[in-house]
Amino acid sequence: MCPDRQSASSNAAGRPRGAPTLPTVSRWSAGAANPRAVYGRLLAELPVQRKVRSCLVGLGWTVVESEACGIAMTFREGLHTSTLRPPLAGRSLTEVAGHMLGWNLYDAAIGLAALNSYFNAPARVQSWLRPSLEEAAAESIFEVLAERIAGQKVAVVGHFPDLELLAADCRLTILERRPQRGDLPDPACEYVLPEQDVVFITGTAFTNRTLPRLLELARDAFLVLVGPSVPLTPLWFEFGVDLLAGTVVTNPAGVRRAAEEGAHREIFAAGAQMVQMTPGDVRLGFRP
Repeated sequence: MCPDRQSASSNAAGRPRGAPTLPTVSRWSAGAANPRAVYGRLLAELPVQRKVRSCLVGLGWTVVESEACGIAMTFREGLHTSTLRPPLAGRSLTEVAGHMLGWNLYDAAIGLAALNSYFNAPARVQSWLRPSLEEAAAESIFEVLAERIAGQKVAVVGHFPDLELLAADCRLTILERRPQRGDLPDPACEYVLPEQDVVFITGTAFTNRTLPRLLELARDAFLVLVGPSVPLTPLWFEFGVDLLAGTVVTNPAGVRRAAEEGAHREIFAAGAQMVQMTPGDVRLGFRP
């Protein structure tokens, strides 16, 4: 399972942001929200009058602009059977985002980037986030949590860069759709995730719609959604997620240019800011 390419270091202000305490008991109850409902919940929040302004599919990243700039990792699978025909500019945001419900992954990535152009708008994220976006900035959730997960059983769905930072201090399992040396193939999730203390899940699991099942399998673990493809909304906390580590685009022109030129991790230097948030970061009284 290809991961969003989110890399690691301390936050932009030199502040190693405090990592949340790992739970000792399950936070999942019989009445918890059904993870499969998240797609419909997110689509229902999109304003019907909003239009797509532009769409770019790069080698590494798909970029859609509407209210703001949204990105998602490009899936090349489905390119030649895509049902989306240009121009997408001028179409309704709900129409384009709705393609994330299909099984053509090329189209679904465009749909997710469209969704993120609304949810990951810096002003919108700041509207529900108690700390400022600058305070929430952190270049790597793996580094932030490294000390807290030492000695724990940890699984990462998606082979991210710099996972060596974790492997030295915890019992690490990497699950990947295209396994590299030492990885397990992602079907092993069914057996591995229920046994873990901490689980990181790539945002691309939202695109290929494996995410609901992964959330169910990892419901007793400390759960982290990570990568630029993750829609930033406190709604996730209703579905058992403990920590979001995603991206807002602060320089749309720079990110678009980087995507045009086939950038991968370079989008972060171009104007994609990594941020992290927990349920405690949500403004009091905010309801998604």
